Amino acid sequence: MTHNFLVKIDNSSFQLALLIMNNNYSLDTFDRNILAIMQQSNRTTSEQVAEQVGLSAAAVQRRIKKMREQKVIQADISVVNPVAIGRPLTLLVQITLERERADLIDQFKKEMKQLAAVQQCYYVTGSADFVLIVTATDMQDYEAFTRKVFFANRNIRSFLTNVVMDSVKTGLSLPVNIS
Repeated sequence: MTHNFLVKIDNSSFQLALLIMNNNYSLDTFDRNILAIMQQSNRTTSEQVAEQVGLSAAAVQRRIKKMREQKVIQADISVVNPVAIGRPLTLLVQITLERERADLIDQFKKEMKQLAAVQQCYYVTGSADFVLIVTATDMQDYEAFTRKVFFANRNIRSFLTNVVMDSVKTGLSLPVNIS
């Protein structure tokens, strides 16, 4: 039996993967160990990382620099507590577009990237076209957001919102496959 699948690929992720593959950048065990440490805290000094992975601090710095240049490390950020800044409400929103023309999809992606309340935006397969992670100060703030962003967009057919009751696990750390 043959199965046909329609897969939507995020172009920027695809381009990044091609960049890494075309540069023939291969992560070795040292790189993966460095990444595992840095994903926990990128404030760990090169000396501390070096001690943990068995390299010199200079070698660790060179490897980190190379991984940044190759976009293996995409950003060095601080994770902010949403409650501490008055944005305790997290919402998962499924968006279904009216029309799926490439220019309209690209326009929607561009708009989502510009909105600070949109923490993450995924172009997905399945019953919805996009899944967003949105933060808000309260339900009135979210309602205003929906009116401004969703209801005002003529290409949004529908949206379905799930309100997060408890953030059980939140993070961007990836398994780096350390043996």
